Amino acid sequence: MTLNRQQLDAWARRAAIGIASLLVVASIIVTALWSDRPQLDEIGWQPYPEYESRPDAVTVTWLGVTTLLFDDGDTQILIDGFFSRPSVADILFSTKVQSNAAQINFVMDEYQMRRLAAIIPVHSHFDHAMDIGAIANRSSASIIGSETTANIARGAGVPEDQIVIAESGSDYDFGNFSVRIIDSEHAPLGWGGSVPYPGTVDTPLDLPAPVSAWKEGTSYSVVVMHPQGTTLVQGSAAFLQGALDEVVADVVMFGVFGLENFGREYTEKVWLSLVTSTGAKRVIPIHFDDYTRPFGHIELSPRIIDDFVDSAEWLDDIRETWDNDARLHLPVFGEQLVLYPLPDPDA
Repeated sequence: MTLNRQQLDAWARRAAIGIASLLVVASIIVTALWSDRPQLDEIGWQPYPEYESRPDAVTVTWLGVTTLLFDDGDTQILIDGFFSRPSVADILFSTKVQSNAAQINFVMDEYQMRRLAAIIPVHSHFDHAMDIGAIANRSSASIIGSETTANIARGAGVPEDQIVIAESGSDYDFGNFSVRIIDSEHAPLGWGGSVPYPGTVDTPLDLPAPVSAWKEGTSYSVVVMHPQGTTLVQGSAAFLQGALDEVVADVVMFGVFGLENFGREYTEKVWLSLVTSTGAKRVIPIHFDDYTRPFGHIELSPRIIDDFVDSAEWLDDIRETWDNDARLHLPVFGEQLVLYPLPDPDA
């Protein structure tokens, strides 16, 4: 049967209406799934104690994802550097992005980063290392990391004498801080248990670039030591068997993104490797917030990606089983936490 022009036009209109209807339905579904997010107040952990602050207190300030500012009143150490926030569209469509100069200027001034001695990314993905070069260029801080981290810094024009290639197991001293860098692994968050954006950056990273240009490089556990105490920072929900056997810590801060997808058994292995093995008494999860939200806007990821409320319940159960004298606390964005309080003289 041969269709005439009028019939073809009618068929095309029906097809267009059908496709448009499907797109509308798909858009509604995607929007609903993206908006379905657990809330932080569903997690019943006690707030971090408000210990007395003093001039020489060692504090840490969580600035979203795994960016952490350690400060003892004389010296500052920055773990990661991620203040510019590419959007979901930038990530999905491989838009070329670069550091937001105005945002970085604001953050460094707001949080008084005037004594910054070192910038240490836990690995080199964009949500950890995107702004390290711009931050270093506004300070005299050294950047410590892998060759990939070094090439990200070089692409931002950081002078070579501010770049240090990390050696696993080595200590780096800054004022009263001593920082140990230990090779680790990245959580298997990619398709089929792979690591997202694997590989290395082998030449200076030309900016702007899509977020996929920030490769993992080497993942590290970072042990921040001070005469007052020790904090272990694990940026990703992973561990390298036996790598932390000699580490003793007072506080553990570790990335929890993806744990709900990996299951309770995996979560328990992470806990045993990071908390039980180090003897830490305070545990502060990080990397639970949606890194596509603007800086300072703390929201959990959509449930379809990761349900932190579920994994938080596992962490509660695991703590009760293995380390019931340890305490779990959520950090509050931008709030200084005193890491090592003075002993109670009346205790």
